Amino acid sequence: MLAELHVELVAADRKVWTGEANIVVARTVSGDVGIMPGHQPLLSVLEFGPVTIRTADGPVVALVHGGFISFSDNKLSILAEIAELADEIDVERAERELEVAKAEADAAAELKAAARLRVATGTY
Repeated sequence: MLAELHVELVAADRKVWTGEANIVVARTVSGDVGIMPGHQPLLSVLEFGPVTIRTADGPVVALVHGGFISFSDNKLSILAEIAELADEIDVERAERELEVAKAEADAAAELKAAARLRVATGTY
């Protein structure tokens, strides 16, 4: 059996996911970080992007919109401003948002809509 760490993914408005994982990959202001059991203590600011939580039952993927990540004593806390699990994202809506952002030449909205679509379709 692989060693595991306890993970809690929390958004400002709800507890999104909690459970055991063998690795978590997230995007921080310092770059992508992979956290496994026994990792050095860590506190970092999250960037907008996917968080992949690899569990014994398969990956759990969420899109986070900023926040913090903290690891200590084999406990990982991901505190996001907004977090959406991949299966919560409406693909058709994300596609429409991407088309509107492209039509309006809104680069920031286009990046966010494209990221939502990639996470929802598993092409991140």
